[in-house]
Amino acid sequence: MKIGVFLDTQSLPDLVDRAQAASEAGFPSAWVPQVFGLDALTSLAVVGREVPKIELGTAVVPTYPRHPMVLAGQALTTQAASSGRLTLGIGLSHQMVVENMWGISFEKPARHMEEYLNVLMPLLRDKTVSFTGETIKAMGQLQIKDVDAPSVVVAALGPKMLSLAGTLADGTITWMTGPKTVGAHIAPRITAAADDAGKKSPRVVVGLPVAVTEDESAAREKAASLFSIYGQLPSYRAMLDREGAGGPADVAIVGDESSVRGQIEEVFAQGATEFMVAPFMEPRRTLEVVAKML
Repeated sequence: MKIGVFLDTQSLPDLVDRAQAASEAGFPSAWVPQVFGLDALTSLAVVGREVPKIELGTAVVPTYPRHPMVLAGQALTTQAASSGRLTLGIGLSHQMVVENMWGISFEKPARHMEEYLNVLMPLLRDKTVSFTGETIKAMGQLQIKDVDAPSVVVAALGPKMLSLAGTLADGTITWMTGPKTVGAHIAPRITAAADDAGKKSPRVVVGLPVAVTEDESAAREKAASLFSIYGQLPSYRAMLDREGAGGPADVAIVGDESSVRGQIEEVFAQGATEFMVAPFMEPRRTLEVVAKML
């Protein structure tokens, strides 16, 4: 099983320390969000120089504020700094953020992602692009040498986005999406898209909150409070509804050691190729237990 750790901190020294601890515990990968704090790729460039061996990923960088040529240059720089250990996770973000906070139109988001990938992927792989779409234009080259393209995974939940992720990228990365939905919706749709495009099997990185505890009730109450926003955002709400979950607390992986192990194993059984553990209660114990599964 390939199980990585979600590192959510706004202190760069703390991020380096947590990545080092994850590496020493045997976790093969560490993932960093891009929200309203530390810049994920800049942070991972630092981590990549300080912490050897562990793979590094963004979960995820929003596309709208960054032209794909700019993101490609930044990602390749981080890839070079980390000696080729980067996975670039990208996503749309959400309409309320894109329009209300950034003042950018969220019209036809799937079209935006398709055009974005048609610029980003050639730049990462060949360092050159010539593309003119409805929303994005890019013509030029990147003068970055001696670095291979990072793997690219797209935060994809709807059918069109999953098709794009399977056809144009290397896979998907999900959050707050339960195992039944992974098995019945996420994995089969993206795998079919990759097969139709003649590509190898896609990566399916599944991230969920995890807590190893004897007080399951308290843990679910905490999950309901910490992650309440995901029950309101339309894209996540749709996945919770598919799962038959009332809210984020219902898809959090919570319980004693045996129960948590079984729930994570079920995520893999439903089609995940990688799991990203986001400890939210008793984090040290949770990571110690999950590390035993590696």
